[in-house]
Amino acid sequence: MRVAGIAFSGRWAALSYVAATFAVQRLPELPSLRVVAVVLLVGVLAFFAAIRLSDQAWRHRVLVCLIPMLFALAAFAIGVYAAVTRLADQLPAEDENRVSKLVFEIVELPRLRPDSRQFVAKVLESRPTGVPQRILVNWNAPGWAGPYATPKKHRFPELHPGQIWQANVIVKTPHGSLNPHGFDYESYLFAQGIRAIANIRGSPRLVEVKPVTKRSLGVQAESLRHAIRERMLPFLEAKRYGGVITALSIGDQASIPAGDWEIFNRSGLTHLVSISGAHVTLIASLVAALAAWVWRRLRIGKINCAEWVPAQTVASYIAVVIAGMYCVIAGWGVPAQRTFLMLAIIVLAYAWRLSLQASQILAVAAVAVLVLDPWAILSSGFWLSFGAVAVLFACGIWQGESQQRRRGLNRWWDNLKTASVWQLFITVALFPPLALLFNEISLISPLSNAYAIPLISLLVTPLSLLFAATSLFAVLDPVSAWVAWLSHGLIELLMVPTIWLCALPIASIPVAAAPAWSFVLALIGVVGALSPRTLPAKELLWLLILPFLFWGRERLAEGEWRLTALDVGQGSAVVIQTAHSVLLFDTGVRRSRESDVGSQTIHPYLRTAGLHSIDVAVVSHADLDHVGGVASVLQRYQVKQAYSSFNLTDYVRREERLLGLVANTIPLPESHEWCQAGTTWQVDGVEFRFLWPESSVNKNPTSSAERNTNSCVLSVRGPWHAALLMGDVGTDQELRMVKQGLSAHDVVMVGHHGSNTSSAAAFVAAVNAQVAIAQVGWWSRFGHPHRAVERRWQRQGSHFFRSDYDGAVSVWSRSAGLNWQTERSASKRYWHNVNARLHRTPT
Repeated sequence: MRVAGIAFSGRWAALSYVAATFAVQRLPELPSLRVVAVVLLVGVLAFFAAIRLSDQAWRHRVLVCLIPMLFALAAFAIGVYAAVTRLADQLPAEDENRVSKLVFEIVELPRLRPDSRQFVAKVLESRPTGVPQRILVNWNAPGWAGPYATPKKHRFPELHPGQIWQANVIVKTPHGSLNPHGFDYESYLFAQGIRAIANIRGSPRLVEVKPVTKRSLGVQAESLRHAIRERMLPFLEAKRYGGVITALSIGDQASIPAGDWEIFNRSGLTHLVSISGAHVTLIASLVAALAAWVWRRLRIGKINCAEWVPAQTVASYIAVVIAGMYCVIAGWGVPAQRTFLMLAIIVLAYAWRLSLQASQILAVAAVAVLVLDPWAILSSGFWLSFGAVAVLFACGIWQGESQQRRRGLNRWWDNLKTASVWQLFITVALFPPLALLFNEISLISPLSNAYAIPLISLLVTPLSLLFAATSLFAVLDPVSAWVAWLSHGLIELLMVPTIWLCALPIASIPVAAAPAWSFVLALIGVVGALSPRTLPAKELLWLLILPFLFWGRERLAEGEWRLTALDVGQGSAVVIQTAHSVLLFDTGVRRSRESDVGSQTIHPYLRTAGLHSIDVAVVSHADLDHVGGVASVLQRYQVKQAYSSFNLTDYVRREERLLGLVANTIPLPESHEWCQAGTTWQVDGVEFRFLWPESSVNKNPTSSAERNTNSCVLSVRGPWHAALLMGDVGTDQELRMVKQGLSAHDVVMVGHHGSNTSSAAAFVAAVNAQVAIAQVGWWSRFGHPHRAVERRWQRQGSHFFRSDYDGAVSVWSRSAGLNWQTERSASKRYWHNVNARLHRTPT
C-alpha cells in the first residue's frame, strides 16, 4: 500500500508541477523573488520535518500530500525566476523605435522569402547599449511595391548560422494585436526568448564567419540544418509541395503557403506535416530494428557481439541517439522533445531494470520538458502531444489482451481495426483541447488520418529523410532527384482526396469560445470515458463535451448592444451585436496578397464569438486601411446587406483582378446601397442611422482626401445608450453635423484614428462621450492619435482608449448601465509590452 501510495503521489507531483508552471504563465504581474524563495524554503523545511516523524503511518500520509505541494512550489519558483531573468533583458524605453548600430551573430535557420529574410540573432555589441541579447531580425528588399504586387525575388547575400554581421537597425519591443481569444504574438516571441525586433536599414556588412568549432552546439545544429536545406532547395524549387518535404525532413515549415495550412488544419493533418512524435518514434524504431539485426550477426573473431551486449540493449541506445539527432535537425520542438525524453526514460528504465508504468513515463517526460523550458506549456504542441500520448496509453490499457492473437491476414485485419478505433478515440478525446486552441474541430479527420497516417509516416517521411541525406553528397544527385520526385508524388496523391474532403460543407465546424467550467466538464467527460476503471454508464460521459463544443453566441436581450473595436493596427474594424443581428463596420487593412485583417483578425473573432453570418456590412470608404479585408470577409461569410460610400461591386471585381483570382468568384452581398444621411433601420430594439455623407457628396472620389470626406458615419442608438462610428471624416464634416443638431453619444469611434484633422472642440463637446476609442498602430508612422486630440477628449471627461496600448475594446449597453473592457486588461500577462504602458500619455 505504501509503495502504491508513493507512486500515486509521484503522479500527482508531476501534475502539480505542470499546474504550477501553467499558473506562472497566467500571471499578470510577477511576485517578488524573495517572497517566492521564503515560501519554497518553508515547504522544504516542512518536508524534512515530515520525514523525521516517528509514526510511520502518519509520515507516509503527510509525504503523500506534501510531495505534490513541494513540486508545485519548486515549479512556481523556477518559473518565476526564469521569467524575471528574461524580463530583465528589456529594451530601454528611450531607445524604442530608434536607430541602433548592432553587431550580431545569426543563431537560427533564416526564414527565406522572395523579398525578405528573417532570422533570430544574438547581439554581440550595440550602440546605444541595452539592446536585448536575443532579437528577431527582418531584412526586407528595397522598394515595396504595394499589397497586391507579387513578391519579386531579391538577390540577398547567403545568410547562415554562425555569420557575424554589422548593421544599422530600427529596434522595437515585440508588440502584437490583442483581441478576444486571438493569437498572442508577444507570447509567441517571449516563449522563444526574443526580446526585440530589429528592422535593417541600409546595407549590412559581413564581419566574419565563425569557425564551426567556435560555434555553440545550438548554432552548430542550425548550421547543419542550413547545409541540408541549401542542398535540398534546387531539387524542390519547382515542386508545389516542396515545403512539406523540408518540413518533414528538417522541420522548416516557412515554405508551406498559408492556404495549405488551412487545408491541413481543416482536415486534421497538421500534426503529420510537422515533426511529430510518431515520426521520430518510427524512424528511431526502423534504425533500431536494423541495428539489432546487424548486431546479432556481427562477430569479433569467434565471439558473437550479442553474447557480450544483448542486441535489444544496443538497439535501444541507438534508437535514443537517432531520435536525438532527428529532433535536433528538426528544430527541437515540443513534440520532438517529448518523444526523445520518453524514449530516453524507457531505455534507462530498461538498462537499470526499473519497472515503470506508461503514466509514470509520461509524467516524468512532462516535468523534464518544463524543467528545460517553462514556456513550453504555452505551445499548443505541448498539450496536444502529451494529450494524444495519454489517450494512446489509455486505449492500450483498456484494450489489454482481450483481442485474441491471430496470424496472417487476420492479424493484419485485427491490427487495422484496432488502429482505426484508437484513431477515432484520439480524435474525439482531443476535441476539447483542439476547440479551445483553434476554435474549430475537423469532422473529416478520422477519415483523412486513416489514409494519411500510413502514407506519410511509412512512406513520405522516410523518403524525405533519405532525400535530405543523399542531397548532402553531390555524387548522389541523380538518386536525390528520384527520391524527391517520388516523395513529392506521394504528397500530391495524398492531397487529391484531402482537398476534396476539405471542400465539403461538413468538413469542420467552428466552435465559439465557451466558459472555463464547460471546458473542465469536457475534460472530466473525456478522462472518465477513457478510464480503465468500470464506471456506471461510462459511455454517456462523452456527452459532457457537448456544452463546450456547442456553446454558441453571447445572449443579448432586446435593446442591448455590444460594440467591439478590434485591435487591427493602423486600420478600422468594428463589430456590433444586438440580440439577433451582427453588423461589421469596416474590414481593416490589406498587408499583402496573402495577408489581410479580414482573414487574420475579423474571421477568428467572429468564429470565437459564435457568429456565422453578417447581417449588415458597412465599408465607410475605399481607403485600404478600411476596405482591405473585404474580399476575405465576403469569401467566408454571407452578407445580407451592405452599405458603402463607393461602388462596392466594382471594388470587389478589381480585387479579384489584382489578386489573380478567377472572375466573379468572390460572392457579393445579397443587397447593396449607398450610405447616405437619413438612411435608418431598426433591429432588436436598436436604431441604426447614417449621419453622413449628404446626398450632394461626390460618389466617385479620386483622392484620399475626397474618400475621407465621403466616409460613412453611423449612429447606433438603443434604449439606454448610443454609439457613433466616424470613419475618416474631418473637422469640416464634424462641424456640419453639429450644426445639423448632432446629439450626445455615450461611445465614439474617434474619427480618422485620432488625427489632428478630426475631433474638433465643438464636436467633442457636442458628443460628450463617456468612452472614446482610437484604432491605431503601434508606433504608427502617421503619429496617430495626435496628443492634442487625445487630451481634448480626456478634458471633456471621456475615457480615451487606443488599440496600440489597450488592444481590442468592448463596450456593452445594458439597462443596468454602460460597461467596457480592454483586452490588455482582461488578458494581461507579465510578458506584455512594458514599454507600451510607459509611453501612455498621462490622463
